[in-house]
Amino acid sequence: MDSGTDRRAMLAAGTAVVLWASAFVAIRAAGEYFAPGALALGRLASGAVALLVVLVVRGEGVPKRGAWPGIVVSGVLWFGAYMVALNWGEQLVDAGTAAMVVNVGPILIALLGGWVLREGFPRRLLAGLGVSFAGAVVVGVSMSGKGQAPVLGVLLCLLAAVTYAGGVVSQKPALKHASALQVTTFGCLVGAVACLPFTGQLVSDLRDAPASATLSMLYLGLFPTALAFTTWAYALARTTAGKMGSTTYAVPAIVVLMSWAVLGEVPAWLSLVGGVLCLAGVAVSRTRRKRAPEHERQRL
Repeated sequence: MDSGTDRRAMLAAGTAVVLWASAFVAIRAAGEYFAPGALALGRLASGAVALLVVLVVRGEGVPKRGAWPGIVVSGVLWFGAYMVALNWGEQLVDAGTAAMVVNVGPILIALLGGWVLREGFPRRLLAGLGVSFAGAVVVGVSMSGKGQAPVLGVLLCLLAAVTYAGGVVSQKPALKHASALQVTTFGCLVGAVACLPFTGQLVSDLRDAPASATLSMLYLGLFPTALAFTTWAYALARTTAGKMGSTTYAVPAIVVLMSWAVLGEVPAWLSLVGGVLCLAGVAVSRTRRKRAPEHERQRL
């Protein structure tokens, strides 16, 4: 990949990261008035409409057959299950804590890559997994004194991390057969269809929700979904899933700053410690063993 393409891919990934960080704050704000499934459906429906308009304007049609398995799986896991689990989790824990727990996703991407893509399981990966798991436990312990609901919120955020990882690994092969816009548009549509059982709940919540909450839901659909998922897919098509996963390391820090400025929320110190452990585990899993200098290898 040439330097120009690499810069565009990193810019696209950076755009997705910032918008996804803002999503944690918007979900927290809208979740007060929308049930988890209703918010997911409203977000996906508005995002799908925007994406379809762009798809038609650009003259891109239906993806080739080879792209559909990845589109369907990522649509159900990442666009559907992930959003419902995250929305529910953020009703029980603050935005910063949710972001830190969900950011275990990159290490899960590496694990799935080792299993599904037969890339193996290096010792550093397993060590990182252990550190991240310990971090999740610490976050859970920090929430246990506040009752059972926050602990459930941590578990839901872990579920969101699992479905996020599954979605990335599933989406990567689809990008060999379709454009980033096609994969995102039809993945969003699949997710919306999966969330159709929440239609009645969405209609009811829309009737009672204030305009600010509805605008937050529309923001989630247009920017963190339609725009961010497309820029992410564009970058993912031009690099590896593992490298793309590592770009999300900055998300928790951005979320903590945003949630503090907008919502007045700051995670408890023990939650911050657990979150740092989660991220440290990811960092450990992504480090590479230094190769010995050539003359030393020859001596050995």
